[in-house]
Amino acid sequence: MPQLGWCSWPRSPLIYGSEWLWKKPSTVPKLGRSTAHEGEPQNWAFSGISWFSRAGSRSGAAADAIRRLLGKLAVAESLILRFLLYRRAARKQPRKRPEEFVVPMIRAITPSLDLIREKVEAGERLNAAEAESLWDPTIDLHELGELANFVRERKNGNLTYYNINTHLNPTNVCVYRCTFCAFRADLREARGYVMDDEQILARGREAVDAGSTEMHIVGGLHHQKDYDWYLNIVRLLHDAYPTLHLKAWTPVEINWFCHLTKRSILDILSELKDAGLGSLPGGGAEIFHPEVRDRICEHKADTKEWFKVHRTAHELGLRSNATMLYGHIENAFHRTDHLLRLRELQDETGGFQTFIPLAFHPENTRLSHIPKPSPAMSLRTMAISRLVLDNFDHMKAYWIMLGIGTAQAALAYGADDLDGTVRHELIYHDAGATTPEILSVDDITKLIREAGRDPVERDTLYHRVERDGTTWRATPTLGTA
Repeated sequence: MPQLGWCSWPRSPLIYGSEWLWKKPSTVPKLGRSTAHEGEPQNWAFSGISWFSRAGSRSGAAADAIRRLLGKLAVAESLILRFLLYRRAARKQPRKRPEEFVVPMIRAITPSLDLIREKVEAGERLNAAEAESLWDPTIDLHELGELANFVRERKNGNLTYYNINTHLNPTNVCVYRCTFCAFRADLREARGYVMDDEQILARGREAVDAGSTEMHIVGGLHHQKDYDWYLNIVRLLHDAYPTLHLKAWTPVEINWFCHLTKRSILDILSELKDAGLGSLPGGGAEIFHPEVRDRICEHKADTKEWFKVHRTAHELGLRSNATMLYGHIENAFHRTDHLLRLRELQDETGGFQTFIPLAFHPENTRLSHIPKPSPAMSLRTMAISRLVLDNFDHMKAYWIMLGIGTAQAALAYGADDLDGTVRHELIYHDAGATTPEILSVDDITKLIREAGRDPVERDTLYHRVERDGTTWRATPTLGTA
């Protein structure tokens, strides 16, 4: 009987087509092992042959039949090996290493931007599956950024916008306890505050003297302040400083005002507009999907109410912004869902001006165990947002939350706006933002030029601002908004 050795060709046609299993040599009985292969412990053995080789110690007709069968198998294996070796030598093609088989397989299963690039360059819309696939970390970030930059330049050329603005947060006392918020305070906390009319007017005077064209107003929902207190802030500032555009109150505040007064969104927004409200900020969006929203801000205005407020504002002729808070407990599906919901309302109303991705800052929040998103995550979020939100004219890199360096880099990843000078910002600095509380116009324009872009000062509604000494005027030359 021929000696039975380990199969030196792991997948010869004869053996590979069998129903028997492959096992490592260490797991197979050693009977029949050939001394010619003692130095090849890594070869795979065919367990069926090794097991049947025990028949060599048996007697009888059955054992003889098994021995004859095994002999034929061994001869067949030898002939097959010789044929394969001869064919390989004849073709002068070296046997491929395992990794040469693996690389094409990896390329085949790795998501590709080729099809998405074709759609984007043709001006076609990405669907939900395509949008979600872009969050895959195997998608090259810089290639993604290049594609987002193509869209950015198609919409806004080489221009990058900024404005001179100031923030007003009239109170930090709030009835809600959102897990991601470091700004809120309880009524009796030492850090809780409420600004009076004199302080509010002083902030307005400071803004005008600094050349601000906009005041961004948001704050806590103070349970001892009625709706008229919030309404009066808008009326007070507008009457005193009519050139100052008041971008005030997110849908969370509007929803609270409706709760306090038992009036409709339409009534509240109409009254605020008459008092001097110019537009709505995009805050309070966080993440729309209930799997996340119900865990991080379960009691405040839900997704339905957020959209209802913006839809009503657009119907009244008020423009608004939109945001997304990313980098906490949400995942790629939730972020994609968020963007698609915004795109749908924009298709309906066309009232959104700008989208601002907001990087989560965990310090001093109840989610402080979560690391804040990396610059790479922020750039990917910006790029994907630019590609998905094809009906938004502008993408803002909010330097307060991204950091100055990342915000500057984002100008090559889809962003066309750096926000503004942003004096007196408190909400994100309370959450650990280490950026300055204000940048000068010289600082902002320098950052833009260093990125190879052309700076343009705008007002809130994306009109170009022209200055003459201490006075300024808006010219409707930026048309897209």
